[in-house]
Amino acid sequence: MTIAKISDIKAADLAEFIHLPDPTADDYTTLNTMLDIAVAYMEQYTGHTSEELDEYQDCVIVAMVLVQDMWDNRSMYVDTTNTNKVVESILNLHQANLL
Repeated sequence: MTIAKISDIKAADLAEFIHLPDPTADDYTTLNTMLDIAVAYMEQYTGHTSEELDEYQDCVIVAMVLVQDMWDNRSMYVDTTNTNKVVESILNLHQANLL
């Protein structure tokens, strides 16, 4: 299945992306929370709303990679001091809040 926009990402998609075997309801809740955090970070970084970010299909992978990083590090925040270069490169393409 192809996910065309961020708003189409489901917890089950994230569980599959991070290779989570037999996810529980709590896992799904955590993944949804992490997705919300990832989207909020993307909004802040780019200056776009989540609806505007939905226009960019490459932002889907950014959201999923951010969630994977949070899951792998068991953190509920995006580590801005050690940002994945692919994430940073894609988000830089869509920045609207450059000064």
